[in-house]
Amino acid sequence: MTDTQPLYDLAPLARLMLLGVIIALGPLVWVWLRNRKSTPLKRLQALTVLTLFLTFDLVLFGAFTRLTDSGLGCPDWPGCYGNASPVGARAEIAAAQEAMPTGPVTHGKAWVEMVHRYLATGVGVLIIVITVSSWVQRRQARQQAPGQGAAEPPISPWWPTFTLFWVCLQGAFGALTVTMKLFPAIVTLHLIGGLVLLALLCVQAVRHAHWAQGRMAERIAPALRQGLLWTTVLVSVQIVLGGWVSTNYAVLACTTFPTCQGSWWPAMDFAQGFQVWRELGMLQDGTHISFAGLTAIHYAHRLMAYLVLAALLALVWRLRKAAVLPVQTRWLLALSLAQLATGLSNVVLDWPLLAAVLHTGGAAALVVVLTWALASSRSAAAAAPEESPAPQGASRRVSA
Repeated sequence: MTDTQPLYDLAPLARLMLLGVIIALGPLVWVWLRNRKSTPLKRLQALTVLTLFLTFDLVLFGAFTRLTDSGLGCPDWPGCYGNASPVGARAEIAAAQEAMPTGPVTHGKAWVEMVHRYLATGVGVLIIVITVSSWVQRRQARQQAPGQGAAEPPISPWWPTFTLFWVCLQGAFGALTVTMKLFPAIVTLHLIGGLVLLALLCVQAVRHAHWAQGRMAERIAPALRQGLLWTTVLVSVQIVLGGWVSTNYAVLACTTFPTCQGSWWPAMDFAQGFQVWRELGMLQDGTHISFAGLTAIHYAHRLMAYLVLAALLALVWRLRKAAVLPVQTRWLLALSLAQLATGLSNVVLDWPLLAAVLHTGGAAALVVVLTWALASSRSAAAAAPEESPAPQGASRRVSA
């Protein structure tokens, strides 16, 4: 990047927004064609599920962007050297690549970074459509007389509204990721924000599915639901630690398992490793972070992994014993074992790209499945008298 290149250049913003609309048209047309004879609420359900799937893909591509060191492929925001695509920035990218052939700016990395931004913009447009559709659907349902066939969305429109706010916040963190030169705390928060976005969309998708199927959340024992909640908290903490490992490039601080550097307790500096607000590879006093600091980051994640894996397996055993949430239980078992395999692969196989991306994907999938389990269940002791949700297409009726 040249010294005169501004970090923020909003000139290509309109073209990027237009690209986002064009990208979003594909999923929107697909949902319409597959559900053109369905009710508006059924189409909203389909769009919510599809947006959840595409957001999961976006999280995976974000991991790929980070792991291929493409986060600064275009060193300004929201475009690339003030252009809407790397095509218009070929001269600038070529100059940067010639000056530093293995540096952060290359033609390939620029395309990876911009494709990530295009996909994020498309997902944002889809969430705008979901939000507007939810409010319109609720307004129409309340304006029509009882018995005319309109139904309110099964979840408050404030859910997609908050989701829209959250995706805008994610965009801001995406911008800061670039302009603050991969500041570890910002990159980690950007990763966490993507997983929160998945959870928000998952809750909405589950509520829509329950409404469409005419069923309530499954009652489970209070102790079991508490176990589900606490396991979700533990997994969340582990994901934050994993994000901190990745954004500090501390994966290879330990390249053996189960020991690290030939020791069960290697030399570690937790004060350095968990000094949060600092530049990549640096400490707040301007000195470089030590290898002991990187080791502390890695080993904290590894130690927490033992606890989280035990908690997940215990939860799977309890769910199977109680014969509740069978689909989610199978997914939790499969994902727990997959996370163990990909985590070990990252350590002993020198951080292969595929295993690293799959490890992030597994973490995102665990967030989705745990959210799915929580949204699909309720404590039996605190459950209100059962009421069947309105069947698909049913109107809001007032009893005589």
